[in-house]
Amino acid sequence: RWAIAGPSGSGKSLLLRTLAGLVTPQAGEIGFEGRPLTAWHMPEYRARVAYVMQRPALPEGRVKEALVAPFALRVHRDKPYSDEAARGYLAAVGIDAAFLEQGTGRLSGGEAQIVNLLRALLIAPRVLLLDEPTAALDPARTACVEALVQAWLRETGERACLWVSHDATQRARVGDHELTLGAAA
Repeated sequence: RWAIAGPSGSGKSLLLRTLAGLVTPQAGEIGFEGRPLTAWHMPEYRARVAYVMQRPALPEGRVKEALVAPFALRVHRDKPYSDEAARGYLAAVGIDAAFLEQGTGRLSGGEAQIVNLLRALLIAPRVLLLDEPTAALDPARTACVEALVQAWLRETGERACLWVSHDATQRARVGDHELTLGAAA
């Protein structure tokens, strides 16, 4: 579990987007599971490394449809969507299961962040890249999300997380290690 710090503009989000395979590295080579990033078929890679952005764009429809959507992708078709897991994750963050029927267009910024995080957890990647996933949440809900991610990581010893946060106390809570990026030149 790594927490990533640095001032605005230092490249924290760029680092995560690069690790997610969304941006070509400017120098050096990134590897995962013994293969360079360039050797991966991106859908296969992104099934293993999930990027949870701070301001997600969710599809129109109900929350449940947004959670189910990734399972229609070929790379996830062998994984079953679990309504029970989705309800359990919602309960862990203090949200009633009726939330699944809410329209995505009516979600607050914090609710959209939670839906985006749950989508990632449900597809069970090996690595979570979290870009300020609690920035729009109140302290109580933030604590619930932190606990959920920690529990998810403990489910198997083969999971990792990189968590970007501007909050030093949050970084101390969620990370075993901290990487601090310098100011942009």
